[in-house]
This record gives sequence, C-alpha cells and structure tokens, in this order.
Amino acid sequence: MSSYWSPLVHSLDPYIPGEQPRVDGLIKLNTNESPYPPAPGVAQLLQQPATAERLRLYPDPNSQSLKDAIAEDQGLAPAQVFVGNGSDDVLAMAFMGLLKQARPILFPDITYSFYPVYCQLFGVEYHTIPLAEDFSLDLDAYTTDNGGIIFANPNAPTGLAQSLDQIETLLQRNTGSVVVVDEAYVDFGAESAVALIDRYPNLLVVQTFSKSRSLAGMRLGFAAGQAHLIEALNRVKNSFNPYPIDRIAEAVGCAAVRDVGYFEACCQQIMATRETVTGALVGLGFEVLPSKTNFVFARPPAGLDAAELANRLRQDNVLIRYFNKPRVREFVRISIGTDEQMDRLLSLVRSYLQ
Repeated sequence: MSSYWSPLVHSLDPYIPGEQPRVDGLIKLNTNESPYPPAPGVAQLLQQPATAERLRLYPDPNSQSLKDAIAEDQGLAPAQVFVGNGSDDVLAMAFMGLLKQARPILFPDITYSFYPVYCQLFGVEYHTIPLAEDFSLDLDAYTTDNGGIIFANPNAPTGLAQSLDQIETLLQRNTGSVVVVDEAYVDFGAESAVALIDRYPNLLVVQTFSKSRSLAGMRLGFAAGQAHLIEALNRVKNSFNPYPIDRIAEAVGCAAVRDVGYFEACCQQIMATRETVTGALVGLGFEVLPSKTNFVFARPPAGLDAAELANRLRQDNVLIRYFNKPRVREFVRISIGTDEQMDRLLSLVRSYLQ
C-alpha cells in the first residue's frame, strides 16, 4: 500500500495469472499452453535478418496484414476483424467500448476470473448467473434486462461447450445489448459463433493465438463482429495504445494463420491425447467433465483431495491448477501436454492411489 496510489488502485483485487516458474525438468500443465511449437513458418521468419532490421520503424497501427490473414481464414471482411495484444487486451477493449453501460452486464458465476476484474477496473456493474449443478451453462437463464452478456465457450475452467443453436437462440432473444462470446478454446472441438456474425449485429467473438496456435509467448488475439462493433474497439484502442501489435508479432501471426495443415494437426493431436487421458482418469475413479478444450476438469476419487493432489504433483515436478473457490475446490484443472508428459502424470497419480 502507498499513499501515492489512486483510490482505484487501493480497491483493486487484481487477476492472478498462472505460475510460470523456472524449474529444470518441470512438466507444466497449469496454464493451458500448447505442448507443441508454433508453425514451422514462424521459426523461419524469426531467423531472417530483415525481421530485426525493421524494428527501427513503427508498426502498422492497423495491423492490416494480420487482419487480412485472419479475415481470409475466418471467411470475414477485414473490416470485421480487430486485433490486440492477446485476447485479454481484446477483451479489455470490449469491456471499455461495448460493455460499460448503464445497466449491469451478465456472465456465469464460474468462468474466466478476469471478467470481474475488468468490471472493477472499468467501473462496470455486473450480475453473475449460476451454472447448473452439472456445471453446464444455461443460456436460457440470461433473461434479465442487461447492458451486455459475456461468456466463454467452451467455458473455463469447466471445459464444457454450448452448441451454435443455443448461442443463436440467446442472440435472437437478447437483441438490445452486445453478446460477447470468448472462444479461447474453441478450436479443440467446439463450434465457433463466427458463423453467426453476418446475421447478428450485436455479436462479438473473441479468439486467441495462445492455445491452438502455440503462441502464448507472443501475445496475439482478435475479435470478429460487424464493422460497427469493430469501430468501437478501434476507437478505444487508438485512445489508449495505437500500436498494440509490433512488427514481429504481426508477421508471426500471419505465418501461423496461413499454415492451416499444421494448425489442424496440432489440434487433432491434443484432442486425441485429451480423450486418452480422460479415459485413464475415469478408470482411476476420477469424475471428468466432458471437455472441448485443451484441458480437463476433474474431481479426484475419495481418498485423494484435490488440493493434496496438486501439492503432491508439484513435489514431483508436475504443475496443475487448483482453484480454492466455492463449488470447484474439489476439482483440479489439468492442461493437455504431450503423450509422454501425460503418461508421467498418470503414473504419478496411480502411485498416489496405491
């Protein structure tokens, strides 16, 4: 605490990111990073001398090359795409530019924990809607008059996904405010709401390069929506940081987007490993929610407390995520790593249950 802090800073309860420890030999399954490297074209790009030489110049403030690449990949017009410094940056622009309204916004009680932090930071009033007993998201419960709705699909940390029909029903019913669908994990088996953008002027879809594109260390994300929504994000961005995407990040993002074959192969491998791990955990007595993400959300069997499991794995150089919060403190979240990493995890869990 400091007397020089503003009242806002004094009152903030900031978001706490997942650990990034520097430990040799650590198996890191706590922050949902990809276990595979970025597309081969990314490495080739970073080795070119011209890449470094261009850093003396400011980047394109519109990041037009990256917008064009994303638009082509998603079947959109470039004017329907906004890019930012990771999807967290994109979400911040959406909270300031679209969700800061006179009426409270709505989001689930168990979801990405940055949402209430943004609300506190930007002065956005909100109400949470409880997930069902099985942790599913009931979009039919979002009937309250609101200043906007935001939810992650698939949800985190549960991994459960909504169908495109369910999302469209919500859009048809909720026409007076923006609906933001946060699709950080959509590429691992869920349906993207990007397909609905042309029909619904209040839909904004947010995605990231951190998971399925293996670029968590680069910080790239984007939003897709009709041009009037994208203009709002650009107005906020240009009033805050007109150059959020640097030259290297823009070039790397283009290379990652264009290598469709590599992207699809990595997603398929992660999904296959996820199903193998799910089956193995169920066989060990775990309850595992049906995941459409690159992680699983699991309740250990009787005799193995969730917090204890996370602590024991940490002692054996394996990190997973434990949330000591109501309703989910009996569960752990386990990112999907390579087959070899998951074999190590499962071997340790079997030894704890003996």
